[in-house]
Amino acid sequence: MIQYFLNRLLQAIPVLLGVIIITFVLMYIIPGDPVVSMVGERYSEETVQRLRQELHLDDPLPLQFLRYVGNVLQGNFGNSFITGEPVAALIIEKFPNTMMLAITAMFFAILIGLTAGIMSSVHPGSFMDRGIMVLALAGISAPVFWVGLILVLVVGVMLQWLPPTGFGGIEYLILPALTLGLRSAAYLARLTRATMLDVLSHDYIRTARSKGLPEWKVFIKHAFPNTLIPVITIIGTDFGSYLSGAVLTESIFGWPGIGRLALEAIMKRDFPVIQGTVLFMAIMFVLMNVLVDLLYGVVDPRIRLERSGK
Repeated sequence: MIQYFLNRLLQAIPVLLGVIIITFVLMYIIPGDPVVSMVGERYSEETVQRLRQELHLDDPLPLQFLRYVGNVLQGNFGNSFITGEPVAALIIEKFPNTMMLAITAMFFAILIGLTAGIMSSVHPGSFMDRGIMVLALAGISAPVFWVGLILVLVVGVMLQWLPPTGFGGIEYLILPALTLGLRSAAYLARLTRATMLDVLSHDYIRTARSKGLPEWKVFIKHAFPNTLIPVITIIGTDFGSYLSGAVLTESIFGWPGIGRLALEAIMKRDFPVIQGTVLFMAIMFVLMNVLVDLLYGVVDPRIRLERSGK
C-alpha cells in the first residue's frame, strides 16, 4: 500500500508541473501590464520601468519561469504585487476558513445525500422515491451561484433566520455550506439509489434474506458497504474541489477563503497570488484523488489484494 501511495504521488508530479507551466504562460498571454495595474496610470514611465526591473518582469520568459519553479520547490510563491505580503502567508491565512467551509458542506452533503438515496432505494417507484429523485435532479441542474442567491434572499433577507453574508460564528457558516453541499447531496442521492438497487439484486442479498435476517440488517451490513466505492469517488472529488476554494460561493457570502482570495487577485491582476492559489488548488485536488484511491483499498479488500499482487 505504501508503494502504491508513493507511485501515485510520483504520477501526480507531471500534472502539477503542467499546472505550473500553463498558469505561468497564461499570466503573460492575458492583456494588461501587472506593474501598471499595481501602481496605476498616474506614475511616470520611468517609475513603471524601475518597478518592472525590481520585480524581474523584464527578464526573458525562460529565466522567469526557471526562477519561479525554483522558488516554488522551496515553498516560496513570491510576494503579492498589491500588498507585498508573501503569497504563502496569504494562503495559510485563508486556508483554515476554506477547510471549515469544506468540512461543513461535505457533512451536509453526506447527511442529506446518503439518507435520501437509501430512503429512495428502500421503496423504489413509490411517491417518496419519485419526489426525492425530482428534487435531486433539480439540485444537480441548479447553478451553485443561483442556489446561493436564493438562500441569501429567502433565508437571510426575507425570513432573517440567518445572516446573509459575513464571517463570524457558526451562523455565518450554514448558508454557504448548504450552497456548496446541496449539489453534492443531489449527486450522492441519485448515485446511492442506483448503486443500492443494483446491489440488492445480487444473489448474496437474496441469500441473506433467505436466512431470515431483518431487512435493516440486510441493508446496513450487506448492501450498503458494497455501494461505497462510487460514493467515495463523489465525496473525494467534491471535497477536493471544496478545498480548492469555492470561488462563487465564497464571493456571494463574503467568506474569506482561498476562492475569494483568488478572485480578488484576478480582479487586481495580482499575478503571484493568482499563480500561488491556482497551484495550491491543483495540489489539493491531486492529493484528494490520491487519498480516494487509498480509501478504495480500505473499503474493498479485493482492491488491496490486487494492488499487493496477491
